[in-house]
Amino acid sequence: MTKSQSPKRRSPKRPARRTPASKGRRTTSKRTRKRSSSRWRMVRWRLFQVGLLGLAVLVVWMFYLNAVVRDGFDGQRFSIPARVYSEAQDLYAGAPVSADRVEILLDDLGYRSSSRVNQPGRYRRTGQTIEVHTRGFEFWDGAEPARRLLLDFSQGSVNRVSEPDGSAVLLARLDPLFIGQIYPGVSEDRILVSLETVPPTLVAGLIAVEDQHFLDHHGISIVGIARALWANVTSGSIEQGGSTLTQQLVKNLYLSPDQTLWRKANEALMALLLEAHYDKEAILETYLNEVYIGQQGRRSINGFGLGAQFFFGSPLPSLDIHQQAMLVGLIKGPSYYNPRRNPERAIQRRNVVLRVWREAGVISQADYEHATRQPLDVSAVPGQASYPAFMDLVRRQLAEGYRKEDLLAEGLTVFTTLNPLAQNSLEQRVPAKLAEIERQHGLQAGDLEAAAVVTRPSTGDVLALLGGRKPELAGFNRALDARRPVGSLMKPAVYLAALEQGYTLATPISDAEVTVTAEDGKLWQPRNYDKTSHGTPLLMDALVNSYNQATARLGMTVGLAEVFDVIDRLGVDERPPAVPSVMLGAHGLSPMQVAQYFQTIAGNGFYTPLNAIRAVVHPEDGVLQRYDLSVENRFRPEQVFLLQEALHEVTRQGTARSLRWRLPEHWWLAGKTGTTDDNRDAWFAGYSGDRQAVVWVGRDGNEPTPLTGSTGALPVWADIMQALNPVQERRGQPANVEWLPVNAQGAVVSERCDGARPVPFIKGTAPNGRSRCDAGADTQTEGEEDDSWWQRLFN
Repeated sequence: MTKSQSPKRRSPKRPARRTPASKGRRTTSKRTRKRSSSRWRMVRWRLFQVGLLGLAVLVVWMFYLNAVVRDGFDGQRFSIPARVYSEAQDLYAGAPVSADRVEILLDDLGYRSSSRVNQPGRYRRTGQTIEVHTRGFEFWDGAEPARRLLLDFSQGSVNRVSEPDGSAVLLARLDPLFIGQIYPGVSEDRILVSLETVPPTLVAGLIAVEDQHFLDHHGISIVGIARALWANVTSGSIEQGGSTLTQQLVKNLYLSPDQTLWRKANEALMALLLEAHYDKEAILETYLNEVYIGQQGRRSINGFGLGAQFFFGSPLPSLDIHQQAMLVGLIKGPSYYNPRRNPERAIQRRNVVLRVWREAGVISQADYEHATRQPLDVSAVPGQASYPAFMDLVRRQLAEGYRKEDLLAEGLTVFTTLNPLAQNSLEQRVPAKLAEIERQHGLQAGDLEAAAVVTRPSTGDVLALLGGRKPELAGFNRALDARRPVGSLMKPAVYLAALEQGYTLATPISDAEVTVTAEDGKLWQPRNYDKTSHGTPLLMDALVNSYNQATARLGMTVGLAEVFDVIDRLGVDERPPAVPSVMLGAHGLSPMQVAQYFQTIAGNGFYTPLNAIRAVVHPEDGVLQRYDLSVENRFRPEQVFLLQEALHEVTRQGTARSLRWRLPEHWWLAGKTGTTDDNRDAWFAGYSGDRQAVVWVGRDGNEPTPLTGSTGALPVWADIMQALNPVQERRGQPANVEWLPVNAQGAVVSERCDGARPVPFIKGTAPNGRSRCDAGADTQTEGEEDDSWWQRLFN
């Protein structure tokens, strides 16, 4: 066997080394521990990274929340729209207001009739005496204090104003009626109060009920949270919130009411930040003004200042202990414990609050027993009026001088000229009279619409405004925006232009048919309402009887330019088209424009812009603007006096003569009816004493009606005036005006002549000499001098 063929030699096998079991386990455990340690280091690192990232996010988020808290609290905490108030009722000996009307006004203002006049906002009437505890008010021209007054009335006016001790009071004012807000961007409403003016029992009682540890914690209460958590877990439902006053304030100011962990976390963080930056007094004062305690329609009642007036009709500092407890009790459930809707629940809740106050030492046992025996003492009237048409006028006037942002958030106070008694009379009388007119003329109920304006002739104040038959509805304001042909209301401008040109009220003018050719070749042929010509009436009679033909002829003779100049000076704020038909009212004006037009006539020729605002006041800067009386003399007073006398004759002998039996006989009235083609529009504009009113009646669709100015608008006007009961001021007569008797031809005759009537003349304009009873103006009676001395002797 060769070497290459020899078998391979195998190495002997070594026996396998056997590892003990304990040693293997130690090795595995060591490796496992190494891997586990590595994993924990990785987890800790990851956790550290996540924690670091979370901390960074938290820091950034805290910076953001801090900015939100500071911006909201340092800046304007509340967006308070401009609050609008009516004019205030002056109380003095001789004030022309009856006990009945003052009682109505007190009820409208939210005063409560009570057997004891023991706090502001209470009154008691006994016959013709009213004892009232006024609430006081900060007016633009000074503060009116809250005080007790005795008002004695006699024959429809105030006879005496005195203190309870009998000392006379020269002048006092009731607080004005709150009538709304300008551009309410939010539904919240409040009256801001300072912590110093809040009753101490209410402050201490609020803390005792809502957050016992408010003065000790830093925004959140661990004890409160734990207690609420335990109560919620054991009950299986959300029974308690555990929120501090600070947390409640944060939720109301910055957050939504959603019950989520995210919102609660933000609430806690922001509460800590709020307490870090601001003291307890600032936080508490803000809470007192923010807390929600009631609802009036869409209007949210926030803060104890407004709540006191809303529920009790009294200022917050004047509330008794049981009333304060009721306000605090409402925080838990404003709707559930509403004392007007749920009086039994409200009393139970109030008494629970009083018991907490007694146990916390806020009130004594005697105070507790006395307060729990008291009734709810809630006023029946919430204390807010709604006059959307008048508010529309106020908004338009404010928009001329103020930005919308200022009106939305600056907390301005706007004092207006609105007279609550006049406004309420307007809103009650007009719909009732329209319904009566519809029944009388066989019209469908609700067929007619109306608009009305009431002003004060001496000042141009707009006292009341009606934009439609349903005054409570906002929408199309017919008093400001409905431009309807005015008919014969334009005629006084024609006659005033004639008086300026030397005509007299006794000048005979022609009422023959008239035809005018316009520039385009069209013929204008006005006709009288009765389709009859009336010969040659006196100028005054043509106006009194509203003759269209005589007016058209007079206007064309005087000149269109002169007539349109008078229209402009009377206050019409737009230029009507220069066509003859405008003289008979073929141009559309709104009731407000008509009121301005007649305001100058009622104002003796002095133009006074109609105004709805007295003053605008800023809560910190004081009076921003006063709307003082502005007067411009545009006509000679004696010429306007003659026109007024002619308009007075309209109410005695002319188209408005039914006023003689509709209104008191001793009233001095002046006015003019207006009727348009096919009786589509019925107007009456006139004045008596210290009140002027304009009324329009018609259909929104401009369809014909069976009504004229005399049968449609005049009855409504008369009802309004009867309710207003205007003061019959003594009328002055210009020194250069004299009264002379004239006959039917306009000739000056003896007052013994049949049919002779006195007519006012500007001195030097009457026909010369004295005529026979049946003679014309240019015929002088022989022996007139004898008649003159004979008359002077016996007359």
